[in-house]
Amino acid sequence: MNYFLQSASFIFHPLLMPLISVGLYFKLTPKFIEPEIIIIKTYAIIIITILIPLISFFLLKNSGLVKSINLKEVKERKYPLMIQIILIFIIITRVFTKYHHPELYYFFIAVAVSSLAALILVIVNFKVSLHQMGIAGVTMFLIALSIHFTENYLFEISLFFLINGWVASSRLETKSHSISELFIGFILGVFPQFIILNYWL
Repeated sequence: MNYFLQSASFIFHPLLMPLISVGLYFKLTPKFIEPEIIIIKTYAIIIITILIPLISFFLLKNSGLVKSINLKEVKERKYPLMIQIILIFIIITRVFTKYHHPELYYFFIAVAVSSLAALILVIVNFKVSLHQMGIAGVTMFLIALSIHFTENYLFEISLFFLINGWVASSRLETKSHSISELFIGFILGVFPQFIILNYWL
C-alpha cells in the first residue's frame, strides 16, 4: 500500500501537469487540429516544462541553491518557481495564443497566477503543496472544458477527483506536507482556473 500511495508523487509530479493538461485538451477537444500542429505543440511543452526545468534543477543543485528535486525546504522553492513563471510566460506568448488556442492560453494564464501565489507564500515562509496545486488545476480545467464544449467528460473528471485524493494521501504518507499545505495547494490550483473562466467560457 505504501508503494501505491508514494507512486502518485512521481506519476503526477508538478512538472508533468502541463503536458497532461495539453494531452487531455488535444484528446478531448471536438475541434479539428492538424496532427502536425499537435505534435509541434506537444514537443514544445515537453521542452519548456520538463527538459528546461530539469536542466535548471541541476544548475541550481550544483550552485547549492537546492538540495533535491523534492524541494523539501521552503527556501529551495524560490528559484524553481521563478523559473517556472518565466517559462509559462514563454508558453503564453510563443506556444499558445488566445486567438488560436484560447482554452490552453487561459489555462496557462491561471497556472502563472497559481505559481505566483505559491512564490509569494514561499517568500513568507509557507510551503504549499505544488503536487496538489498542479493536479487540482488540471481537474478544474477538465470541468471548464466540459462546460465550454458542452461535452460529457464525467468519467475523466471523476477519475481526476480520485487522483486528487491519491496525490493528497501520497503527500501525507511521505510526510511531505501537512493537511493545511495540501488544502492551500488545492485552493491555489482551482481558484485561478475558476476565476479565469470569465474570459474564455
